[in-house]
Amino acid sequence: MPVNKHHDEFHTLDMSTGWEIPPGYPAGMEQKIISGALDEAKRRGTRTRLLRFAPGVFTTAPFVHDYWEEVYLLSGDLTVGSDANGEGGTPFAPNTYACRPPGAYHGPFKSHGGCMLIEIHYYDPV
Repeated sequence: MPVNKHHDEFHTLDMSTGWEIPPGYPAGMEQKIISGALDEAKRRGTRTRLLRFAPGVFTTAPFVHDYWEEVYLLSGDLTVGSDANGEGGTPFAPNTYACRPPGAYHGPFKSHGGCMLIEIHYYDPV
């Protein structure tokens, strides 16, 4: 199966445009797709995105999906495993990484001061 990404040499990303709230995410969490596309209905594809949290934003329930996810915390703070009120959990600083297989429950998440993540999502080749 061909990968749905294109050859794209180093270039400056326009960080002021292209941000959107992913479906089901709270206001204050935004993604910017920087490469590829993920077709969840057909269970194929790969994408790379930036995900940012505004200060104080949190999710209220764990996430689970049927694709692989690799996450690297670029900047800010991220708390993993908080409750539905954004309390508790384990805090992480920049330069931390997670790799999650399909079906792995993860979260909820909170950022006290805001953060930026880079995420790579993909399905196993058929």
